[in-house]
Amino acid sequence: MISSQPRAGYTLPVFACAAAVAALRWLKQGSQPVPTVTVDLINPAETVEIPIEEVAGLKAGTALAITRSDPGDNLDLTRNTPVWALVEWVAPQHREGEEGERIAIFGGEGIGRHGEGGTPAIYAYAQQLLRANLERELDRGEKIAVTIIMPHGRQLAVRTSNEAFGIVEGLSLLGTTGISEPLSAPGQLDVYCEDVRKKAGLFDCLVFCIGENGLDLAQKMGVHPEQLVKTANWLGPMLVEAGMQHVKSILLFGYHGKLIKVAGGIFHTHHHLADARLEILTAHACSQGVPMPALQRIFSCATAEDALNQLRELDEATGSNWVGQVYGAIAQKIDLRSRDYIHTHTGTSVTVGSVLFDRRRKIIVTSDAVAGLLPEVRSPAASPLF
Repeated sequence: MISSQPRAGYTLPVFACAAAVAALRWLKQGSQPVPTVTVDLINPAETVEIPIEEVAGLKAGTALAITRSDPGDNLDLTRNTPVWALVEWVAPQHREGEEGERIAIFGGEGIGRHGEGGTPAIYAYAQQLLRANLERELDRGEKIAVTIIMPHGRQLAVRTSNEAFGIVEGLSLLGTTGISEPLSAPGQLDVYCEDVRKKAGLFDCLVFCIGENGLDLAQKMGVHPEQLVKTANWLGPMLVEAGMQHVKSILLFGYHGKLIKVAGGIFHTHHHLADARLEILTAHACSQGVPMPALQRIFSCATAEDALNQLRELDEATGSNWVGQVYGAIAQKIDLRSRDYIHTHTGTSVTVGSVLFDRRRKIIVTSDAVAGLLPEVRSPAASPLF
């Protein structure tokens, strides 16, 4: 019998960690082959075997190991991309990182940075994973420097929304778990709908976020974490599930380059299915009276972020408020389309509000409904939202 369940894989931090462990073992074992390594994922609490493609010494006290990303049954552009780890023995006075630190972690070529020349985008889980697994390999007094490299990272990054969240020059080692859930595979939808069913029994209002960056930003802005629901690209089915569970209200929280699709009636937001962002933005700009030359520039932009900046430049030059007008109209249409979609498929009425933010993680606009929903989603310990 062939299983219809999608195959899970592992996140980029796991492959970076496996490569680092392999390189360290090569240094400690005297040039012995390292075909696989065992990685403790920490979250979840299990160990997995990761194949090592290559491992070799570069010079005395330095080794390089290579793995290849396997995200499972997921439409993930990092599939099969090489992940390198360079490990060097470090004398106490050289490249220690923080004082007393046994493992110093660096981002090399292809690892994104927080802004031009900023710190590497190696997030907390990746740091924890690397340190926990490498620490077990070190003897007392030993110190190492680990540099993670993704040789194709720069090229791949231009096909992601990394810049939308301030990450430039490459990919980020993002995530809170070692398991790469097949978000784009149909079997994963059941898992996400179950999350809606569980939380609908606890809260009248839920906050839908499309990706990890949205989830992270929503929590930083004071949204109660227990009310957050990750939708991946399955926004339409998730809205329907919320309606079926009699959720009273939904706050859509997302990067404008994703949520803008909903204003055009696109409820599966993966770019492989449909991508009409510039067309939708241009149409709304036209409906608000944006001058024709600006409309032509917007329509010719490469990205939604570029189009937003065109409107901002027009506002600066003319003292107008086209960003507020155009994105205000888009936010209202997102709310309307979402309410109608839920009602069409479930017969229930659900209040929907939308929050759209830009690549700098700054709020562009909130729809009219948002003000009434904020008190329902604010974490008790948080400062006022937005």
